[in-house]
Amino acid sequence: MQFRQKALSKLQSPEELDVPVRFARPQGRLALAVTVVVMAAASFWAFTGSVSSKLSAPGLLTHAQGSYLLQSPYAGQVTRVLAEEGRLLSPGAPLAEVSTDRGVRIVRAVAGGRLTTLLAKTGSVVTTGADVATVERVSEPDEPLVAMLYVPGDEGGSVSVGAAVDLSVQSVPQQRFGVLRGRVQAVGRAPQTQAQVAGFLGDTRLAEEFTQRGKPVAVLVRLERSSATRSGYRWSSADGPPYAVDSTTPVTGAVHLSDRHPVDWLLP
Repeated sequence: MQFRQKALSKLQSPEELDVPVRFARPQGRLALAVTVVVMAAASFWAFTGSVSSKLSAPGLLTHAQGSYLLQSPYAGQVTRVLAEEGRLLSPGAPLAEVSTDRGVRIVRAVAGGRLTTLLAKTGSVVTTGADVATVERVSEPDEPLVAMLYVPGDEGGSVSVGAAVDLSVQSVPQQRFGVLRGRVQAVGRAPQTQAQVAGFLGDTRLAEEFTQRGKPVAVLVRLERSSATRSGYRWSSADGPPYAVDSTTPVTGAVHLSDRHPVDWLLP
């Protein structure tokens, strides 16, 4: 009954024509301003922004010139090994003595570098063309490492030079020390065959592994240097692992991709 009396009183009172009309309260104005700013920012990002995604690819820590597989030019029995793994070799350095039907012959390095794997052992029998050693093409022991990634051939075009790369190193616990930081330095022009991959890595087994899903595109990643870490490279953690990382260590790279996209406007 009290509500009805108030309603009748309101109807009988004259209109307040001299009172200014209030279109919105201060709270409403604030909400409207925030909405306009958000819409403006969204429109600007829609035309100029980008969506970041990652492309995962397997690879290997190595040096920029890669490695080569040394094969024996002779058939016979290895009577003596003349080199040690990890040592720097000069061009023509002796690696092994092979006893053949024409006397003792010396297997020598074709080019200088670091002996990473010595396959020939004393007493083993080798044939002509048999694998003897893998030699990494370096001239100085402190040459910086790079990572060579093998991206699926149909996705190589999405990788751009300068893109950031996060490298998970097989010998480094990721949960404790994080990932190795790098940048794309070069992208291959065409997919590579298994023979081309083996020619750079000096390892037919790895070449078969990297090409089992088709011909990949080689992506060279420059590792970011840091004087604050024991390894000499920058990690996602502050210090990284308390030891150096070696070449020929398998890695998995996450390449950051930035894809610009058009805006699809949905109208009622």
